[in-house]
Amino acid sequence: MSTVTRRIFGLFCASFAATSLPALSTTSPTITLPDGTTVPSIGQGSWHLGQGRHPPAAEEEALRLGLSLGMTLIDTAEVYGDGKAEQLVGRVIAGQRERVFLVSKVHPGHATAAGIRSACTASLSRLGTDHLDLYLLHWRDGVKDLTEVVDAFERLCAVGHIRRWGVSNFSVTDMEDLFRVASGQRCAINQVAYSLVNRKIERELLPWCAQHRMPIMAYSPLGGQGSEVLRHPAVLRVAAAHGQAPSAVALAWVLRRGQAIAIPESGSPSHVRENAAAMNLELTSEESQSLDAAFPA
Repeated sequence: MSTVTRRIFGLFCASFAATSLPALSTTSPTITLPDGTTVPSIGQGSWHLGQGRHPPAAEEEALRLGLSLGMTLIDTAEVYGDGKAEQLVGRVIAGQRERVFLVSKVHPGHATAAGIRSACTASLSRLGTDHLDLYLLHWRDGVKDLTEVVDAFERLCAVGHIRRWGVSNFSVTDMEDLFRVASGQRCAINQVAYSLVNRKIERELLPWCAQHRMPIMAYSPLGGQGSEVLRHPAVLRVAAAHGQAPSAVALAWVLRRGQAIAIPESGSPSHVRENAAAMNLELTSEESQSLDAAFPA
C-alpha cells in the first residue's frame, strides 16, 4: 500500500469510526422489469455460499439479515456448490417465501426441453418452493438453437413453476439471436459481470439493453475476490466523505444509471450491513466522475 493510499485509508477509518451509520432503510430502491414487476435494486448473491468459506450458520444469518434490511432478491444457481447454495437459500427462505424474489439459473448442459424441466424441478426441491420468480439460462456456451430453451421456459411459465425467465452472460450478438426467436423478447433480464473494474458492458451491451428497456443484473459488483476496488484511493475518498464503507460506494456506483440490479455476495452479517447502506447513498456527479476517471472503461 502506497503512502498516499495509507493516508487516505487512515482518513476513511477515522471518518467511518467517528460517523454513526445512518439508519438503514428497509425499503430498497427498485428496478422495473419489462412486465412491470418492481424488484429491489440491491439483492443478495450466493455464488460461494454453502461451500465452507464461512460457517453455514453465519451465511444463513447474513442472508436473513439482508432480507430484513430490504435486500429481498436472492440469486442462486444449480451449479453453485453442486446445489448446496440452493439448499442453504431454501433454509433461509423457509417460512418467508412470499417476501423473497427468488432467482435461479440452469446450466447450459441442461438446455433441452427435458433437461430444463428436470433441472427446474430439482432446483425447486432444493429451494423448498413451488415456483421461481425468475429463471435464467446461466450462459450460452454450446447452445446454438435458443428456440428449444425459450419454448421450455415458456412451458414452465404456463404451468406456474416460474414467473418469468431471462439469461446470463449474453453478449449483444447473443441477445439479437434471442430476440429473433418466437417469444424471445419476453426475456426479463440479462445477468452479467459489472463493477468499477469490469465496465466492458458499457461499450455495447448496456446501451443495447437500455434501448430495449431491459435492466441488467450485476454479479460481482464489488469486483470479485482480490479486487482493488475496496482499497482504491478514489473509493476510499468518497467513502470517507459519506462516512460509509467502500462497498456501499462501489454498489452506489453500479446503481447510478438506474439500469442495474446489484447482487453482492456476503457470508458476513457486518458486510451485509455495509452493502445495504448503498440503498441510502447517492453519489454526486463529481463523485461519479472521479470514480469513472479512476476506473476507465
